[in-house]
Amino acid sequence: MPGAPTELIKEKLDIADFLRGYLTLNPAGKNFKALCPFHKEKTPSFMVSPERQSWHCFGCGIGGDAFAFLMRYENLEFGEALRVLAEKTGVELRGAGASAERVTGVLYDANREASQFFAQELERTELPRAYLASRKLKPEISKEFEVGWAPMGEDALTRHLLQKGFAPEEIVRAGLGIKTERGLQIDRFRGRVMFPIHNAFGKVVGFTGRILPQFDNGQTGKYVNSPETPIFNKSKLLYGFWKTKEAIREKGEAFLVEGQMDMLMSYQAGVPHVVATSGTAFGLEHIKVLRRVAEQLVLSFDTDEAGLSAGERVIDLAEANDFNVRVVPLKEFKDPAEAAEKDPEALLAMIRDAVPAQEFYLSRYLPEGMKTFRASREYLRNVRAILSKFNTIGSPVRKSFWMKELARRTGVDESVLLEEASQVRVGVELPHVEDVAQATKPQAWDRRELLSQCLLASVIARNDFSLLRAEEVVYLVPEYAALYEALKSGKRAVTDQKLDAHMNLVLLRAGMADEEDVGALKLFLREAYMKDRRAELSRAVKMAEVGGDESRVREALTNLNLHFQNEKEPKEA
Repeated sequence: MPGAPTELIKEKLDIADFLRGYLTLNPAGKNFKALCPFHKEKTPSFMVSPERQSWHCFGCGIGGDAFAFLMRYENLEFGEALRVLAEKTGVELRGAGASAERVTGVLYDANREASQFFAQELERTELPRAYLASRKLKPEISKEFEVGWAPMGEDALTRHLLQKGFAPEEIVRAGLGIKTERGLQIDRFRGRVMFPIHNAFGKVVGFTGRILPQFDNGQTGKYVNSPETPIFNKSKLLYGFWKTKEAIREKGEAFLVEGQMDMLMSYQAGVPHVVATSGTAFGLEHIKVLRRVAEQLVLSFDTDEAGLSAGERVIDLAEANDFNVRVVPLKEFKDPAEAAEKDPEALLAMIRDAVPAQEFYLSRYLPEGMKTFRASREYLRNVRAILSKFNTIGSPVRKSFWMKELARRTGVDESVLLEEASQVRVGVELPHVEDVAQATKPQAWDRRELLSQCLLASVIARNDFSLLRAEEVVYLVPEYAALYEALKSGKRAVTDQKLDAHMNLVLLRAGMADEEDVGALKLFLREAYMKDRRAELSRAVKMAEVGGDESRVREALTNLNLHFQNEKEPKEA
């Protein structure tokens, strides 16, 4: 849980400087404003307060401190964010946290040293360079992504790391060495082209090693991956994401491919928003990573049955989590790497012409040649398969569109298809990314509370408390009335946590309030107050009537009548 190191980090970290590494901040009074990175908007509603070291988006209703931003933006757990910000600010973590930090620090160092070693070995070894040249991967792309070569010997890397001061157990813990049954320690990667895998901050955390075709006897596996370590979690990592995440964010779209060479060759061909699964199944954590930066997913997996099946799993999971998915038909190419190698322009055209996922399913399960066999068992089975896929579509409008298209193609009435779909179960359990949905949910303020917040923000923006007369303060929601008194006395923090949270919102919103019409806000606020007060007095009348107390009924009615008179005679704002 957050503690002393957290507070020390916040003291040392200027949140505006920190967020400038992610966003373009523009001055807004004492605050800064920017376009929110967590939802699409044209007018900035993301506010940053250096004074309170906080941020809040008034468009999607989320906010917090530097830790909250880093965790959401980079999809990190709190412990990971703590280590990143501690390193950035030079804060030393103590106790168990310090011990964990030292362990992970060694793992990062070992993997970085291994990456440099593999890169040097590639430069001095002709065999892997010839292979990469045969695949038409340019040396500059290879260097940019730190592609390397693991020598053929059993312990070349281990000996190198030992000379650099790493202990044998640290090499094993980093996933770079393994112990044999005889107790010897050898390299995990031998005689393979090495693809370093980086985390979101560009640190090497693991590797995928590919055997050269001439040495592939079918017994050792074409690919070998790093094992799970404290810094290498396959379910959260996407190959190349550290390099292409800003291009993905800018375009709002990710081009997802199956392997490292597919990613590198696509990038080389001029697709800057490409990312790859790293020899692992695409799962919910990958969805979380991509959903934070994109709404569109363009998919291209291998055209063999295994690749198509993997692609279907990605489509189903992405559709269930509100991605708009399109599929690249590779035509005569077996994978994106081959397309990029043989005809880069064709690959770019195919990505532009990617078809909706549902169109892909219709073409896959109901090819033209099946039209004359509509009553066959295979045809009916394929229709049910498509219905199962369509059931994962989150949007009712899109689902209706594709049901109509399926009805047109099959000649089966849409109502019959819908009835059949209700009986067809999705083949796999498809979890949802709950926090992504919550991130786009607007903050639930009632009208009077929102008007109170906006009016106080306008007063702060103009630094003129005379704009709100004493008799008008009563119109504010009680918490904001108390907040008004605190702000008027010069306070920028209060001990009550709930009131302090309200103050945070007011001070942040002040950067957006310089053009608000204060007079109109006061009139609207009075109207909202009068409505609330009228409802309150009406309830008092009903309660008195239920109690049968005539004197209380008369008193309540008198108060209600006086209120009606006050409503009709508004004082000038």
